[in-house]
Amino acid sequence: MKQYRYAAVLTIAGSDSGGGAGIQADIKTMSALGCYATSAITAITVQNTLGVTGIHSVPADIVRGQVDAVMTDIQPQAIKIGMVHSAALAVTLADALGAYPEVPVVLDPVMISTSGHKLIEDETINLLKERLFPLAALITPNLDEAAVLCGRPLQSVEDMKQAADLLLQTGCSAVLIKGGHLKGEKVYDVYKSFEGEELVLESDWIDSRNVHGTGCTLSSAIASYLALGNGLQQSVMLAKAYITEAIAAGSNVVTGKGSGPLNHFFQPQQLQKYAME
Repeated sequence: MKQYRYAAVLTIAGSDSGGGAGIQADIKTMSALGCYATSAITAITVQNTLGVTGIHSVPADIVRGQVDAVMTDIQPQAIKIGMVHSAALAVTLADALGAYPEVPVVLDPVMISTSGHKLIEDETINLLKERLFPLAALITPNLDEAAVLCGRPLQSVEDMKQAADLLLQTGCSAVLIKGGHLKGEKVYDVYKSFEGEELVLESDWIDSRNVHGTGCTLSSAIASYLALGNGLQQSVMLAKAYITEAIAAGSNVVTGKGSGPLNHFFQPQQLQKYAME
């Protein structure tokens, strides 16, 4: 009898009890796009649409165990990494993922809260750049995070292009700087690769308070499209289209008293399967 496999993705991130971001948003995104979602939970947060009020870190060796358990058995075709909140975890993940150079890693360097506060220490940021960025097929910082990584504010698309060039020097294969924090009628994201590819993605600004988990969703969507067999630039473009529609579809829905989630399931796909050789 002919056998098949699912397109599988591993997300390494924290849990959001409110369901809008983190592991929950990642699994929803991967599932909606037809992928089999697996996970390694790095932290448990006390969180809802109004914010985060507590966090319990999972020991680094337990995170490593989760990663190894998934990678040695299910063998996903892509990996997404969310917030790496400690130096020890950054080192542990670098050691774990270094054994799988053939699996593309999409790294969302979650470092700045919505209110503008740094979420991780400078030592951890430096280790991200030194140990994890060189393993990444793509890093996806927003404007504030790119500004911290580059040491200067970004106020225009041209600034974003220059920042992408600087970030490519860390050893990652490509950079996508998300420009949603630039105020205007249009939203611009800048993609640059080590091979010299450059792409400015433009979309209309959508008036919605339900934008919790957009960064998690975008990076998970890119990883999902990679697992489905698309190239990196194509995966970025498809993910951008997906998240734009997800924001629009959820813009008039009230979930909680604060910033609600996207509508991840506006057009869900069946689990994709491929014939095994």
